[in-house]
This record gives sequence, C-alpha cells and structure tokens, in this order.
Amino acid sequence: MRGMESAWIFSCILVLSFLHSHVNAGKASCKDPYFGYCYGIPQTCPPGCPRLCEVDCRICKPFCACDKPGAVCQDPRFIGGDGVMFYFHGKKDKDFCLISDSDIHINAHFIGKRSKNRRDFTWVQSIGALFRSHRFYLAAQKSAKWDESVDHMLIHLDGVAIMIPSGEGQMWESPAAGLRIRRHAEANAVTVESEGLFEVAARVVPITEEESIVHGYDVEDDDCFAHLELNFKFSSLSGGASGVLGQTYSPSYRTRVKMAAAMPIMGGAKKFAVSHLFAMNCAVSKFGSKMEEGEGGKALNVACGGVNGGGEGIVCRR
Repeated sequence: MRGMESAWIFSCILVLSFLHSHVNAGKASCKDPYFGYCYGIPQTCPPGCPRLCEVDCRICKPFCACDKPGAVCQDPRFIGGDGVMFYFHGKKDKDFCLISDSDIHINAHFIGKRSKNRRDFTWVQSIGALFRSHRFYLAAQKSAKWDESVDHMLIHLDGVAIMIPSGEGQMWESPAAGLRIRRHAEANAVTVESEGLFEVAARVVPITEEESIVHGYDVEDDDCFAHLELNFKFSSLSGGASGVLGQTYSPSYRTRVKMAAAMPIMGGAKKFAVSHLFAMNCAVSKFGSKMEEGEGGKALNVACGGVNGGGEGIVCRR
C-alpha cells in the first residue's frame, strides 16, 4: 500500500512539473512573412532557454540564441567564432575588451556579486563600441524589480540618447553614422546593425528568483541584476582581431580552455582589461592600427583625452 502511495505522489510531482514548465515556457515565432508556412506561428522555447528563444524560419523550429557563435550570455558564457564554448568571468565593476580590430573596438562593463567562496558572479551590463568616428553605448538599466513591459534598455550614439519608437518592428536609423536599430519585441530586445562592420542582437534580462536559487547567486530584493544577452555577427574582421571574443575569429586561433572541464574558463583578464568603457588601452588593442588616417586619407574625427579629463571618455594610444 505504501509503495502504491509513493508511486501516486511521484506521478503527481511529474504532472505538476510538466504543467509548470509549459505554463511558464516562453514562446517565439518566425518574424519573416516570406516563410508563410511558419510565419507568426507560436513555438515553445527549448529546455535550454525556456524563457527566451528564436525561430529558424527555414526549418520552422525554435533555437537558443545563446548557443550560436558570437553569443555572450549568462555568467558570461561565450560561444566563440570557432564554435567553442567558454566562460570569462572578468571582475565586477570593471571593463574588458570583447572585440578589437583595426575598424572596430567593443568593450563591456561587468556587474556582479561576490559569492560565498569569494568568486565574483559577473554579467555584462553594457557595451561601448568605437567605429569610424562614432561611439555607441548600449546598457541594461539597473532595476530592483523586473517588469517585462518596461523598457530597461539605454542606447546612446555619440553621447546623445536614442529614442526608438515603441512597438515590435519599429526602427531608428542614422544614415550619417551608418547605424540602424530595430526592435524585436515591445521592449528590451533590439538588433543593432553598423553597415559593413557588425550586427548585434541584444536583450535585457534579469536574474530570476529560480536562477538565483539554482546557481547560488543570493540575489536580494533591491537589485535583479538586469544584464545583456548578446549575439554578434561581423562583416569584415581581419585575421588579426583580438579581444575576449574577437580572438576566436582568427584563422590561426586555437582555444586554450580545458574542454574537459565542466566550466571551461578563459583566463588572461589583465590583458583584456581597459580603464573605462570607451578606452582602447588594453594590451591587445588593434583599433586604428590599419592607418593613421581614415578612408580616403581623411583624419578620423575622434576626441581623445586622458582618463582624468580633457576628452569625452576616449583614450588614444600613439
């Protein structure tokens, strides 16, 4: 009798777990009307990314964007250009170079929380991109409580706030800067395209109570640690690109992480560290190395100054 009772309880737990996972599962759909057989049909996100996913319209199946090359997600978990997954924890409240090449330089600001074993849990809170003569800033706004309907994303171009019209599919663009931004949801999800250089899909997401319990983050009620999940694509990286992510696109790059480890970690934080979000003073900086002048012999219009003043947050190296 006791065995039957235990089996009944176990069956109830399985049913409740199934219902909970499906009630709380995220949905996604194909956004391209060209694929009429799939367009607009809701798809349940895979177990690996139950809250957020995308749909491959060609095969009409959902997938985890954080599993594609160029992804930077979670604590930060990277998928390199070579397809190899690794972690780079960096340090909370510090900035690190993600990409550095002759035509583009992208840094990331890490936020985090000190764990009980004195390791920093970290997440990417913002990115600063230098390209041509422009500075682009994209950040997750700090928030105590998460509200999916509120836009927690901050975007600036050359120090000026960008206001994208509300609504999925709405677009903002600057022909002069060669920059285009499109919303992929009512809030907290955009794709940014810099013509001929890069494209990045960005989402702002919180640390949920469930994630905090499972991973031991011990997130408290005053901060949900809103952060960015990013997917980069590059149009013209050179073979000499560097940075935490950029180096993995080099044809000669061979990963140094221990693939057999449960959490393969990329070290070398010191060589990727920069003094602030728009600094180019990391040891592996390549930005502007192609030539001293811009295309067509025109000087690059970049305001430079020391860290303590004289410029608007850009440090130039001779």
